Amino acid sequence: MSSPEDYMVTCLNKKLFGFDCLGCGGQRAVSFLFQGEFIAAFKMYPAIYTLIPLFVIIGANFFFKIKYANKIINILAIASVAIILINYILKLTL
Repeated sequence: MSSPEDYMVTCLNKKLFGFDCLGCGGQRAVSFLFQGEFIAAFKMYPAIYTLIPLFVIIGANFFFKIKYANKIINILAIASVAIILINYILKLTL
């Protein structure tokens, strides 16, 4: 029986240059979420918990006009970018 890891795309940046990109760990974090391993998902890619609501709000706002959607999207987007950058810097330095 195959596992979700068998279908994951290899990071081209890591393959060519030998270090993680800003998105490295995202696929594995989603896989951990589907397996119910929420702490492992957070450790793998902390921004997963801001990116999921961000995409849900963007998708829901496409079909239903949500009051204050732009404000919510902006806050989630800024939080996601900040978490991604902080996590990336920590990965490179530790």
